[in-house]
Amino acid sequence: MTSPLSLVISAFARVEDVRHTITPQLSTEDNALLLIDLGKGNNALGATALAQVYRQLGDKPADVRDVAQLKGFYDAIQALVAQRKLLAYHDRSDGGLVVTLAEMAFAGHCGIDADIATLGDDRLAALFSEELGAVIQVRAADREAVEAVLAQHGLADCVHYVGQAVSGDRFVITANGQTVFSESRTTLRVWWAETTWQMQRLRDNPECADQEHQAKSNDADPGLNVKLSFDINEDVAAPFIATGARPKVAVLREQGVNSHVEMAAAFHRAGFDAIDVHMSDLLAGRTGLEGFHALVACGGFSYGDVLGAGEGWAKSILFNDRVRDEFATFFHRPQTLALGVCNGCQMMSNLRELIPGSELWPRFVRNTSDRFEARFSLVEVTQSPSLLLQGMVARRCRLLSLMVKGAWKYVMGRIWRHWKAKGWWHCAMSITSAKSLKPTRLTRTVHRTVLRRSRLKVVELPL
Repeated sequence: MTSPLSLVISAFARVEDVRHTITPQLSTEDNALLLIDLGKGNNALGATALAQVYRQLGDKPADVRDVAQLKGFYDAIQALVAQRKLLAYHDRSDGGLVVTLAEMAFAGHCGIDADIATLGDDRLAALFSEELGAVIQVRAADREAVEAVLAQHGLADCVHYVGQAVSGDRFVITANGQTVFSESRTTLRVWWAETTWQMQRLRDNPECADQEHQAKSNDADPGLNVKLSFDINEDVAAPFIATGARPKVAVLREQGVNSHVEMAAAFHRAGFDAIDVHMSDLLAGRTGLEGFHALVACGGFSYGDVLGAGEGWAKSILFNDRVRDEFATFFHRPQTLALGVCNGCQMMSNLRELIPGSELWPRFVRNTSDRFEARFSLVEVTQSPSLLLQGMVARRCRLLSLMVKGAWKYVMGRIWRHWKAKGWWHCAMSITSAKSLKPTRLTRTVHRTVLRRSRLKVVELPL
């Protein structure tokens, strides 16, 4: 049967300090896991994931048992967050307590030593009920203080100690000294992702789906680990700002482009005078490029990529004689800097006839995965003449990639040989693996940054 459309409602709230947000990522320091059971031990199984697996509807579903207690729960959690008492938090929802603990273990890349002896004799109900509640992780030394705060908000009879996070890969659940369940976290994660994997194989490129699913079985993969090669607190722009000279950078945007505010802030902190320039300003003649030392084309989805990745934006430049001449003049001027990010990169790749030495730049086509990609990749800064990455060699960081048309289309060998022979190719940033710390080839969309030495033009390009 074809399932009906589902209404998805997302809620957002302002966060005063993102450094104090709590995630499901567990810590393996001396800790305690506490279940706050707002179901008051009812453990209803109606309409749960467990019932679905057995093709049953069930009798009674989860429900709000006490509205006042639900409000007390919210107030208590906010108080514990303010007091810095929580290490991790995850609501009990689809799949019940056992899935909640498993997902927290996935996030923390650790094991679980759980004890459900206090949750009643019906172990299936205790593990799979989707009654309201949450699991919180606290320091063992803070356990009594945390329980006292919960009691002050009327939750004393809802709190149960359910074990601790431990180092390693084992996920173990016991009750009264007997092992109820034991499996490796890695195996559980593969099981947990099975349905998504099968759906991806049908919807997307099955080869890409298989690669991603296979990676989940590699417990030795340390993930995306950051390494700094410089002092992040050093203000490298200070000596230049002190001279009073602030080069003007045009922060260029078009309909559908975003992140220009963040881009302007980054250039401002680096010592530039960032000016917001919309394409409508250029087309109407209200603003020109003659007074700018740098140009940065921001990311987004100009014209919804209807005419291709960045191609509509590029055509608005190429098909307007005056604006076309302005860009050509800018690119031919010595000592100018141009940066294209995301959709801005795609747009600039379509300006090859205006940018000296860019004749062999590739076109951007649909991702190999055949889907929109939004993911982090681990990159390492390599030695290059890039003006933007000076002093950052050997730094490893997570780079966010969001696009549907990020694959290169060109004749691979001929371009590399030509660029290297001319001395135009400089790999400023390479995709790497945290395990091998060597450049790696991925079928998903990832990014590199390259720089042409001759005109100091910097363009971001996917691998």
